[in-house]
Amino acid sequence: MTDLEPGLGNEIQLTNVLVKLNQQQAVLAYKFKGVRYDVGDKLGFIQATFDFALNREVYLMVYSLYLERVLSQEFAK
Repeated sequence: MTDLEPGLGNEIQLTNVLVKLNQQQAVLAYKFKGVRYDVGDKLGFIQATFDFALNREVYLMVYSLYLERVLSQEFAK
């Protein structure tokens, strides 16, 4: 599928790829319950990363300490 032209933001859009793929084969979808993140957006990527980390015990303490340190430095300015 290298013949797709860039769309919005001069990027290849996933929706355009899916439309093209669906012309060649069946495309299946799954409706899920949960949070959707736009990881193509900087804020969405950060939100996804933090939510992932804060919902896993192995990362919770490390991320919490990091966030606390960064915020305290930022508010100290």
